[in-house]
Amino acid sequence: MAIYLDHAATSPMRPESITVFAEVAPMVGNPASLHRPGQRARGVLEEAREELAAALGAHPTEVIFTSGGSEADSIAVLGGWATRREAGRPRCLVSAVEHPAVLGAVVTGAEILPVTHDGAVDLNAAAELITGDVALVSVMAVNNETGVVQPVEEVRRLAHGAGAWLHSDAVQAFGHLPVDFAASALDMMSVSAHKLGGPVGIGALVARREVVPSAIGLGGGQEREVRSGTVPVALAAAFARAASLAVEDLAQEAQRMRGLSGRIAAAAVAAGGRLNSREDGAPHIVNVTFDGVRADDLLFLLDQRGVHASVGSACKAGVHQPSEVLLAMGRTPDEAVQSLRFSVGWPTTDAEIDEACAALGEVLAQAPRLDG
Repeated sequence: MAIYLDHAATSPMRPESITVFAEVAPMVGNPASLHRPGQRARGVLEEAREELAAALGAHPTEVIFTSGGSEADSIAVLGGWATRREAGRPRCLVSAVEHPAVLGAVVTGAEILPVTHDGAVDLNAAAELITGDVALVSVMAVNNETGVVQPVEEVRRLAHGAGAWLHSDAVQAFGHLPVDFAASALDMMSVSAHKLGGPVGIGALVARREVVPSAIGLGGGQEREVRSGTVPVALAAAFARAASLAVEDLAQEAQRMRGLSGRIAAAAVAAGGRLNSREDGAPHIVNVTFDGVRADDLLFLLDQRGVHASVGSACKAGVHQPSEVLLAMGRTPDEAVQSLRFSVGWPTTDAEIDEACAALGEVLAQAPRLDG
């Protein structure tokens, strides 16, 4: 039996989301066209926008459909920075543990907000760095590798106090923790469908109506003149349905996931692992370091037994690189390549966790050790 524990990377589509996609996909008509088929498509698209907005605690006009979380992040950071730069604010700050779609802005001049040993943004450093010349600050809601919940509200106060916009990548938070865009007072927020049981290829940037990031691509400006391209109506409808289901019984489902991930964490610690996650973190992610054992070896042995986890860091040309997130948290390069991420999702069962915990103990006994 395959035991899939990499839901933070992508989660299977929910049956209800698949049903909606199958119903809408045959529809003919570009939602930007003026004829009847186009207007029917536009109607379905706007219904999806309203449904997604309700799940996010946002107004429908604040929802900008994108191809996924990475594009939403790029528009928010690069586009938001460009808009504010024109107003005389040249600086952009991003946390050291962001997704590459945000952290990549460093190569264009963005500065890094450091994090503490436990992976949370260092608020003392943030208070010094966020000054009146900062255009935009980007701090994710939940780290995708460790599950650490970031102090977004505290950073928001600092950013707004300095007149800067605040963007938050909420891809790992939405559907796992309460997300309310209006209550958060954020300027922009990114979400993605395939992390919560929707389809791959659709996400959204949620931006307050008075916040207008510059477009970073050319085209017809279909989504508020910010994002161009024909919006895939079937994907949007399937995303909205998955989002509605994900937030429907959020507290109960989060408690269930926390119980499942807690069992993995306990088994890992009992086998000699050290947690990089926190008890008050996201309910679905566990990151653990196994000293003296390469994560690649554990991943391979687990995969042979049908347990599919993740190294939780970038792979380039098939070579596992040390996790930039763990390095930013002060871990050594050796520790950063000896860490695994397990992430549960909406279909994960107790029986699967039973088998995964048993398999983990077995592979740890078999894995070659670096120190012996």
